Formats: sequence, C-alpha cells, structure tokens
Amino acid sequence: MTVAAVTATTAAAKSTDPLASLTSNMTDFLKLLMTQLKNQDPTTPMDTTQFTAQLVQFASVEQQVNISSGVQSLIQLAQSTNVLQASGLIGKTVTAQASQIALQSGTGSLQFDTPAAEPVTVTVTGSNGARVAQASLTSTAGHNTWTWDGRNSSGSTMPDGAYAVSVEGGTIGTVAKPISFTITGKATGTTTENNAQKVQIGPLSLPVAAILAVTN
Repeated sequence: MTVAAVTATTAAAKSTDPLASLTSNMTDFLKLLMTQLKNQDPTTPMDTTQFTAQLVQFASVEQQVNISSGVQSLIQLAQSTNVLQASGLIGKTVTAQASQIALQSGTGSLQFDTPAAEPVTVTVTGSNGARVAQASLTSTAGHNTWTWDGRNSSGSTMPDGAYAVSVEGGTIGTVAKPISFTITGKATGTTTENNAQKVQIGPLSLPVAAILAVTN
C-alpha cells in the first residue's frame, strides 16, 4: 500500500478538521512504514530510492502539521488581542456605519451630510418590514444629526431594539435619492461570532471594522 493510497483513505473519512486530517495522515503513514520494514522480504529489501521518497513524504506531512499548529496558535493569540481591544470600547459612545439604528433607553441617533439644504425623509421600520416612524425635515448644508425619541407614528413608545432605517433626500421636483448615514450609540459589550469580533451597541451588533469614531 502506497502513501497515496493512505491519503485517499484518510480523505474518504471526510474529516472537518484539516489539522486532525494531517495528523492522521502522518500517523497512518508512520504505521505503514514500520509495517513495511517489519514484513519486507529479507532476500528482496525495499528499494532505497522508494524508501527515501517515502521518508521525504513523511517529513513533508510532519512539517505541515507543525505549521498548522503554529498558525492556529497565532490565530488564537490574535483573537484574544482583539477581544481585549474591543472591550476597551465598552461604556464609550461610538459612531458606526450601519443599516439599523440602535434604540437605547428610548433614544436613537444618526448623522448624515448633504451638500446643500434640502428636504430629507428618515424612515424607521421594524423587523417585519412595517414602517414604525417617519420624519420629514430640511437639512442644512454639511453635517446633520437626527435623533429618534423612540415613538412610533401613533405616538406610542417603542421598546429598545435594533430598527432598520433609511435616509432619503433631494430637491423638490426630483426623485428622492438615498443618503449615506452613520449611527451613534453607547457600546455595551463585545462578542465573537464566526471568529469575527463584534461590538454591541445595546441591541445592535456590529463588526469592529464598522466603528468609525469613539468618544468618552
């Protein structure tokens, strides 16, 4: 049985862990090699060229295992560092790119820029896609801030949560166009999801990369 056959057999096991697969290959190969040496015909010893090639293959597999172990250690170290860095945001006000507004303690805030004063419509929707609140205002040239008081179109107070939001603007007589915006809220925690570090702004969870500014 050759090294290629061992590799094929191991692959058939459909291991989900690459490192475990490499380790299994190395272990199987070593057992096979020892069996070959133990049972070879003394009158016809193993060809030295073939023996050397198999040793080289064994060394290659072992090297891959060592590299994989080292890479995993580096990944774990990086993740730990990211957690510590992200935890420093907790309790601070952060500005981030998002498609949702975080209603915290009955208040949510977003910011946007317009090149000139123009009519702007801010629409907040719930998880079911239904409109919760809508505000019409006239922006000023440059930076603008809009704060939601957490009330819906009927005047009822909505529970804290993450609500989808859109901002559209345009001069009278033109088709409304989307306006990019950022949201502001207080960082309340950090989580790790699928090896990615995220920051929680109340009920809203965002990647660390989405954070644009931090203030006390």
